[in-house]
Amino acid sequence: MSFFSRMLKVGFRAYHAAYLWSLRRKGMRIGPDCRFTGRPDFGSEPFLISIGSHVALASGITFITHDGGTWVFRRQERYRRVIKFGRIQILDNCVIGKGVFILPGVTIGPNSVVAAGSVVSRNIPPNVLAAGNPAKPVMGIEQYAEWSLAATPDYDEAEYARNRKACLLKLPLRGQRLMQPKRA
Repeated sequence: MSFFSRMLKVGFRAYHAAYLWSLRRKGMRIGPDCRFTGRPDFGSEPFLISIGSHVALASGITFITHDGGTWVFRRQERYRRVIKFGRIQILDNCVIGKGVFILPGVTIGPNSVVAAGSVVSRNIPPNVLAAGNPAKPVMGIEQYAEWSLAATPDYDEAEYARNRKACLLKLPLRGQRLMQPKRA
């Protein structure tokens, strides 16, 4: 690894630590051993969000802690004091996929996975893979683990550790067959 690469890695870690510190300072609870890919949108009330330990968040996730639709009728005297907020809790050992929307008042997990692009409008029970709009349990986490194992191609672990890119480019990945040259 070059000097520049090492410095970039150190700088990213410092930025990530400062980002987590700023969220905690705003009142957000974040457990240990969490991984953020990119920068999720925690909205205007991060103090209403609680993330357990060993949680992975992909990029493009949006946490919505309030219902802004009340703006439409809030000028009317009867509704001028209406507010609609909700806490969001992600319990331990969860993965939230890219582009997920999490709405107010939702609890996810523990040991659950929310598939990319899902809209979580209701609580997700423990130990499930949830997907869709609205997100619903699709299968248990054990079934998902077995399905993932069955879909894993045979590969050289040492080669993968040395050069992941080269190793993956050689594999027949999900939904793809290696092309064989046509014989004349």
